[in-house]
Amino acid sequence: MTQLVRFALFLALPAVMPAAVGDHPEVQGAIRLFDAWMNGQMVHGGLPGVAVGMVHDQQLIWSKGYGWANTAAKTPLTAQTKFRMASHSKLFTATAIMQLREAGKLRLDDPITKYLPGIAITPADPDDPAITIEELLTHASGLPREAGSHWVDYRFPDVAEVKQYLATHRAPYSPEVRWKYSNLALTLAGLIVENVSGERYSAYIDRHIFGPLGMKDSSFDQQVPGLATGYGRRMPDGSRAVMPFIDAKAMGAATGLTSTVEDMARFVSLQLRSGKTGGAQILNTGSLREMHRVRRLENSWTRGNAIGFAVNRINNKVYVGHGGSYPGYKTHTYIQLDSKVGVIVLTNGDDSGPAEIAIRLMESVGDAVGKAGAAPKKTIPWNVSWSRYAGHYTSASGELEVVELNQRLVMIDPQAETLSTDQRLEPLGNGLFRLEAPAGGVAVGETVRFIEKDGKVTRIYVGDSYRERVR
Repeated sequence: MTQLVRFALFLALPAVMPAAVGDHPEVQGAIRLFDAWMNGQMVHGGLPGVAVGMVHDQQLIWSKGYGWANTAAKTPLTAQTKFRMASHSKLFTATAIMQLREAGKLRLDDPITKYLPGIAITPADPDDPAITIEELLTHASGLPREAGSHWVDYRFPDVAEVKQYLATHRAPYSPEVRWKYSNLALTLAGLIVENVSGERYSAYIDRHIFGPLGMKDSSFDQQVPGLATGYGRRMPDGSRAVMPFIDAKAMGAATGLTSTVEDMARFVSLQLRSGKTGGAQILNTGSLREMHRVRRLENSWTRGNAIGFAVNRINNKVYVGHGGSYPGYKTHTYIQLDSKVGVIVLTNGDDSGPAEIAIRLMESVGDAVGKAGAAPKKTIPWNVSWSRYAGHYTSASGELEVVELNQRLVMIDPQAETLSTDQRLEPLGNGLFRLEAPAGGVAVGETVRFIEKDGKVTRIYVGDSYRERVR
């Protein structure tokens, strides 16, 4: 087993992005904790190999390879070992679509028939509207999951065979009826990238994404040197089949990506920065925010999809990312946008459980990194004179009570059925406050101020609305 601890910056960043985050005692302790657990998982599961990476903002601050890239040759795993990334490909297809939209070459609400002449599928209902590009990217198209039996016979279709499949099949659902995962949908999105850009899909990704981000070890459907051997699930006798290299052909846009921990860290770091499009900033801030915002929920409301990205709420934290499953490989990424932390887990065993490993890595090392890397919170100390703002305020629209709770002010509706103190007045200075609340129905984020006359508080403004003080 080898360990790589890397503190190389991906971009030119100010010195306040310290390598010291990785050296923080809490982070180092969390690494030892995860490492002990991971070693146990390797033994218990008889896993061939697992490579992990921890990203904080623009740095890959820790990575490690467990086990082997090739068990027979005892080739150790590293952050540069290549893996088939499978459905992580969808993130790059969605990124390409957003780039083309930024360039004014398409719209997300365009019908896909505008860019895919000659491709049609029988709709679930004759009155169904045309499928849109956004519906492809958010798994709301209603299309079949696959385009044949390629996950069984490992024979993926070419473009002609995809067209033939569409011509002879019917959509199970109408668009927008429900979330329904579809590799076929992202295959069509890849064909749109080709038709709009005038470039082969792999050439477009290499030129417009891999190149600018410095992802030098990433490719699509190439049997490249340094690729970890893929292994099937462990059989009762402990053996594992060696899986062959499989070309995803026309479905490469959905599942053909090969990459490394280091390269995927560069892609994760893109999600954690902002700016105008240019150079390594291959999408602007607005486009990235759109890609991260949940657009479709599963019927169970436990998870959903943004543009390309999966969105999960786990233990009251929201993560964007994706998983991947290809014969011999299982992969997963989670990104916690608020703390600017991302984890990458790449495995070369069909039963390796990377999603579980990723969340354990996030809950241990990731949480420690988020705390160690957080900017010091600027707080304004409590001023005893603010007690005078506590009181009852009224208007035609209702009642409002400002209550002092242990050196902080909160607002409540005294006529509400429940007692909630989650509307907080955070001091801004100069007698001004900012309303903070978990829900967006109130004037969250807006300024709260008090009017005084003859030494008495007479009115409260919450945003632009006001109430008079009555006691």
